[in-house]
Amino acid sequence: MSAVMITRKVRKWEKLPGKNTFCCDGRVMMARQKGVFYLTLFLIIGTCSLFFAFECPYLAVHLSPTIPVFAALLFLFVMAMLLRTSFSDPGVLPRALPEEATFIEMEIEAANGNVPAGQRPPPRIRNVQINNQIVKLKYCYTCKIFRPPRASHCSICDNCVDRFDHHCPWVGNCVGKRNYRYFYLFTLSLSLLTIYIFTFDIVHVVMRSVDNGFLNTLKETPGTVLEVLVCFFTLWSVVGLTGFHTYLISLNQTTNEDIKGSWSGKNRVQNPYSHKNIIKNCCEVLCGPTYPSVLDRRGLMQEDLPAPAAPSSSSSSSSSSNPVPQTTKTTAPLIPNEHTPDDAKPSIAASAEKSPSPGEEHPPATKVPPLASPETDAETSVVKDKTH
Repeated sequence: MSAVMITRKVRKWEKLPGKNTFCCDGRVMMARQKGVFYLTLFLIIGTCSLFFAFECPYLAVHLSPTIPVFAALLFLFVMAMLLRTSFSDPGVLPRALPEEATFIEMEIEAANGNVPAGQRPPPRIRNVQINNQIVKLKYCYTCKIFRPPRASHCSICDNCVDRFDHHCPWVGNCVGKRNYRYFYLFTLSLSLLTIYIFTFDIVHVVMRSVDNGFLNTLKETPGTVLEVLVCFFTLWSVVGLTGFHTYLISLNQTTNEDIKGSWSGKNRVQNPYSHKNIIKNCCEVLCGPTYPSVLDRRGLMQEDLPAPAAPSSSSSSSSSSNPVPQTTKTTAPLIPNEHTPDDAKPSIAASAEKSPSPGEEHPPATKVPPLASPETDAETSVVKDKTH
C-alpha cells in the first residue's frame, strides 16, 4: 500500500545545508557560533556608554559641545557596519543538485578514463585563464561543485564562499565577496572610535587633575579607568587589523590568498586580479558594485510530507468496548393516558398513522382496551355497592 504524501510550501532557507542560522524569516544570516559576536557588542556598547556617562558631560561644558555629538555619530556608524557585516550573506555558493552532481561525476570519469585498481585517481582540477594567467579551479567534495576563482570552503559554516577572505568570530560570520567592504569599514571606524575615546579619556583626567589632583580624579571617575584599560588593549589589535587589511586592499588580495602564498611570486605566478595600481585596487574593492545573493533564501519550494497514519484497529476496538454514554431526550409515552399533556397527543396520533416501510416485518397488532376515566371508575364502584 503506497503512502499518501502531503505537499506544503516552505522557504528555501529552512532547507539550506550548512551550519548557518537564520532569523527574521531568512533575512538575517549568521554562523552558529555567535558567542564572540555578543562579546564584541558588549565591549563596544559598554565602553561607549561609560564614555557618554562620565566624560561627555564634563567635556561638553569645559571644552566643546561637539565632542559628544561626533562620538555619537561615530558610534552609530560602527554599529551599522558591524550589523551589516554580521547579518548579511557573505557570498555563499549554492550546492549542486543531485542531477547536477551526477552529471559532473560523469564528466570527471570520462575525462580521467579508467583508473587501475590501487592507483590514486588524478586530482579534480579545471584550468581557466584570467588576464593571461592560468588559475586552477578546485573541486569541492562537500558542495559537489568546481569552486569559482578565489572561492574557498569554510569549515566552520560548512559552505563555499565566493572571494573568501576569512571567518571572523568577532562579527559572527564569514567575510567574503558581499560583505568585505563593510567589514573593512567596521574595523576602520572602530579604530577611529577607540582612538577618539582613549584620547578624550586622557584629556578628561588631565583637566580634572589640575583642580582636584590625580588620585582624587581617579576616585571620582572610576569609569574612566576602565575605559582607558579597555581602549589601551583594544587599540593595538584593532588598529593593527585595519592596517593589515589596508595592505591587502592595496594589492587586491584576500587573507586566505596571503596566508597560502598564492601570489607570492614563486614560479613566476603573479596576481591576475591586481591592476598594478593602488588607487584602482582600492576603488575596485571598496567602490565596486554590490553583488546580489545567489541563495534566494526567501524563495518558496515544495516539500512532500507523509500523511498522518489512520487510527489502528486496537484503538477502534477499545473505543467500541467502552462506548460513550449517550444522552436521550425524554419523549411522550406511546399510549396516552390521563397524565399525557394535550399538546403531545396529536403528535402521537400522527406517528401512529405513519405506514411502515416495505420490507419491514411487524408483529400482529394487539388491541388495546380503552382506558377508563376517573368518572367511569366511580360509577362502577357505586353499582357494586348497590348490588351487595
